[in-house]
Amino acid sequence: MHIDGVPNRTSRPTYLLRESYREGKKVRKRTLANLSALSDEQIDAIRAVLSGQIVRPVEELWQTTQSRSHGAVQAVRVAMQRLGFESLVGARASPERDAVCAMVAARILAPHTKLATTRWWHTTTLAEECGVLGADETDLYAAMDWLLERQGAIEKKLAARHLSEGALALYDLSSSYFEGTCCPLAKIGYSRDGKRNTPQVNYGLLTSRAGCPVAISVYAGNTADATTLMPQVNQLREQFGLERLVLVGDRGMISHKAIDTLRSLEGLAWITALKSSQIRALAQGGTLQLGLFDERNLLEFSHPDFPGERLMACRNGDLGKLRAHKREALLVATEQELEKVRTRIENGSLAGRDKIGVRVGRVLNKYKVGKHFALLIEESGFKFQRLEKQIAAEAALDGIYVIRTSVPKKQMSSAEAVRSYKALAQVERAFRSMKTIDLHIRPIHHHLEGRVRAHIFLCMLAYYVEWHMREAWRELMFADEDLERKKHRDPVAAAQRSEAALEKAATRTLTDGSPVHSFRTLLAELSTIVRNTCLARVGKNRGSTFQMTTTPNPAQHRALQLLQAITV
Repeated sequence: MHIDGVPNRTSRPTYLLRESYREGKKVRKRTLANLSALSDEQIDAIRAVLSGQIVRPVEELWQTTQSRSHGAVQAVRVAMQRLGFESLVGARASPERDAVCAMVAARILAPHTKLATTRWWHTTTLAEECGVLGADETDLYAAMDWLLERQGAIEKKLAARHLSEGALALYDLSSSYFEGTCCPLAKIGYSRDGKRNTPQVNYGLLTSRAGCPVAISVYAGNTADATTLMPQVNQLREQFGLERLVLVGDRGMISHKAIDTLRSLEGLAWITALKSSQIRALAQGGTLQLGLFDERNLLEFSHPDFPGERLMACRNGDLGKLRAHKREALLVATEQELEKVRTRIENGSLAGRDKIGVRVGRVLNKYKVGKHFALLIEESGFKFQRLEKQIAAEAALDGIYVIRTSVPKKQMSSAEAVRSYKALAQVERAFRSMKTIDLHIRPIHHHLEGRVRAHIFLCMLAYYVEWHMREAWRELMFADEDLERKKHRDPVAAAQRSEAALEKAATRTLTDGSPVHSFRTLLAELSTIVRNTCLARVGKNRGSTFQMTTTPNPAQHRALQLLQAITV
């Protein structure tokens, strides 16, 4: 028996159940039933039965024995493949190279301790994809030691990719605190995390103009910013082989003393900023005339104290208002606390010049505006008042900052020099990603100096992959896609996002109606693509296993497709 479909011009075909029989030498057909009233699915099921197939409910054909998240792993692996990450880490395949690649991917997807990582990645396809199914935490520690030995060679490859002769390099320093005190690098120093008197480790990050990480150096926690500069300069010139370079650093990094050393290095230029005391001296000396800002917000000049350098004075009105508001708030808060001290003196709970001085000192140290108050402390009380002239003199410089550079004007305009200095925000963005929102350098679970260095280098490599993923996914995230506009905007005025970026932020949707993502939510969306391990329950392959992977939806397909555009 079989089913025949008889076409109709204007309606659904007629389906007839027929059987063939022989009449003499001729083969004829007889119709047994008209199946047209049945659905297409029912007709297909009858066809399957007539062909000898066993028809059962789908859930009886196989059993899903394991489901592992795959989509986010696939995304990171695609990015790493496009970046040639394996060959970047090591020219030859090895278990250590596989473990390093797996740790970098895991740091992007779910940063954990090394022990927790070896347990977590079996809930995904990462261990299978990277070939580390049998690796334990001891193997990962060995891979970290292997990686540290190759840090110099890896950074040299990154520099060859992203830095060229005469290029702009950004450098800044940050820190992360320890919970313990066992590591030789753990020292008490200036904390950028606001954790005073806590052991920490410092690390300096070197990036390209666009913020792509190139190298990272780790220092003891009490190392001053300026002392880390010359090792970076030597690395750029000797290890990376760059003779001509423009180095950008903040005013604490490229200090006046450091510049005296940089002057002797041919081919090396710098861009940094003046400290507030230096700006005040220029204004008091009449070189920096505030009246010139009435019609413009950027002016260039020179001064004998800065030979061979160009000075670009900038005035940002919005920044000036913000600083004025902050100063007034701190002054008011200080006055309120000082009034509390005076009240205690009046009610007799605080007496004595020494004790009063200690209590007043605590208040002044808390808000850091003690220089704006005149104090008279006596045995039975104290008086205070604002130094209005001093406050007014400081307020006159609100919103003003001065960029200094040795780059000739024919090579870089004043506006471009200011933009280049502001590009240090790219390094701050990298620190924010590495320390908090994505890669979580902290908590540092290592005690050996080498392991701490390897851990931080591993985090930098993870940010290298993430940075390229973020660039590829700009259209899917809240990021501004109009990068060309940034090159020509007013360098002093507050940055303004494009209309398209503002629209994405306001509506939280893309032009096709799909939601706008952050980096984390996009990875979470991709992680719903799973790889199922299934056990066949019927047929000749009964008992065997096979794998089925979720078909990506349009948004997931687009995200994976965009990663294919990554180039180096």
